[in-house]
Amino acid sequence: MTATTKTSSTLTNPGQITAPDTIRFERRLPGPIERVWSYLTDPEKRGTWLASGPMDLRPGGRADLHFQHARISDHREPAPERFKAFEQGVEHKCTVVHCQAPRLLTLSWSHGSAPSSEVTFELTPAGNEVLLVLTHRRLPNRDEFRSVAGGWHTHLAILEDELTRRERRAFWSNFERAEAEYDRLIPQS
Repeated sequence: MTATTKTSSTLTNPGQITAPDTIRFERRLPGPIERVWSYLTDPEKRGTWLASGPMDLRPGGRADLHFQHARISDHREPAPERFKAFEQGVEHKCTVVHCQAPRLLTLSWSHGSAPSSEVTFELTPAGNEVLLVLTHRRLPNRDEFRSVAGGWHTHLAILEDELTRRERRAFWSNFERAEAEYDRLIPQS
């Protein structure tokens, strides 16, 4: 896979493929920075857009992420057939690599028996807004890359909904659309 992205996309604000195993998203969110930080680190707030669960915010600390996609949307819809096994939730065990509150959080992201990838959240004040840069590195293959890209795209859209107090969009139908578009954007190996 090359680090070149196709430029035309039907997605609003698509992530940028910066290396064969890396995708980077930028979002401007309503501040202040401490508010956005709390949606990354507070289990209850994080559970409204991504995954709940405890997080020990020190290097080497454990982060248990409990994904329940049916609960992060105001629109109820069934999980696609290939995700039925996860309909009641799925857990990821992560390790905190870096934490500099309220600006930087890096997690070693484990998924099954695959080698860990790495997710970094960077927050920068920008007037009344906060620039969130999310970078996911060390994605092991194109299928995982496509799924992760579609997932982050959808979760970040729901975070925007939550922070702007809009109705949170449907997860599964938006994820499937985003994943299909990233399948088109990610270069073939």
